[in-house]
Amino acid sequence: MNELVPTQPTVLVTKHSTQADRNPALVYLATLAESSRRPQRQSLEVIVTLVQPGAVFDAFPWGALRYQHTQAIRAQLAERYSATTANRHLSALRGVLKEAWRLGGMSAEDYQRATDLKTVRGTKAAQAEKGRHLRQGELAALLGACQDGSPAGVRDAALLAVAYVCGLRRAELAGLTLADYDQEEGTLRITKGKGNKERIVPLADGAREALTDWLNVRGGGDGRLFTVIRKGDHVTLGGLSAQSVYDVLAKRAEEAHVKKFSPHDLRRTFAGDLLDAGADIATVQKLMGHANANTTAGYDRRDAKAKKAAVNKLYVPYQRKSK
Repeated sequence: MNELVPTQPTVLVTKHSTQADRNPALVYLATLAESSRRPQRQSLEVIVTLVQPGAVFDAFPWGALRYQHTQAIRAQLAERYSATTANRHLSALRGVLKEAWRLGGMSAEDYQRATDLKTVRGTKAAQAEKGRHLRQGELAALLGACQDGSPAGVRDAALLAVAYVCGLRRAELAGLTLADYDQEEGTLRITKGKGNKERIVPLADGAREALTDWLNVRGGGDGRLFTVIRKGDHVTLGGLSAQSVYDVLAKRAEEAHVKKFSPHDLRRTFAGDLLDAGADIATVQKLMGHANANTTAGYDRRDAKAKKAAVNKLYVPYQRKSK
């Protein structure tokens, strides 16, 4: 795997290769939604490290890759990563090679051959069995930790409530604007990904009330729905970043003495609670913004509970030693 790239990959290594509008990696990333750029850039960095350790993705000669190179990359990814992660990396590779072809860095024939890659297959645990679900008592403790009388507490309670009852990704939470909230209907408009796909998600009453309290603190200025609060409880109209959303939840978990969880665990809890309550999977799929119902099915924890109940019926004749 040390020499995947030809000895003299001159196709893209020219004096123009540093120009962003001629660089296939940078052009590819520019076509993506902001929330997708970081993970896809990381995928490209992984591929570059496999091929040429020490190289940087935006100076890498992507147009010099040929069929034998991309097949070797696929094999390495399949060995080192889960099927889902490997296929995400391959998707980024295909995207960059397409831009290399469009920019004249490789022929149509070389591009077609290099991207003729089979999907990596593999078994994957259901989303319900990964991460964790939050219990109602934990959600209550988290919201209780926000009742500290500060503007940040009001904001964080609304953020938690919306994250849970809408099943949003943290990038979607960070990207919400005031204009996305229809106060009369009590709904949020969520815009996601390439093509700006939209979905409308209704708010449960408790979340609607928490959001109303926050808006009374935030004020009515245009901009992001969840904003930065400076020292001295100064409420600004600058939006929280996706990382800030993560930090807020981590801070409140520590204060509430709740076991660590990720923002995606709230999304997982949202799906699991709805399915447990009898919501049909097609409705949950639409609320979560999944293109495929099979993705939504991965969040169904009812099967996981059935397996746990079955295992608990087994008897192990072991007596614990006294301490």
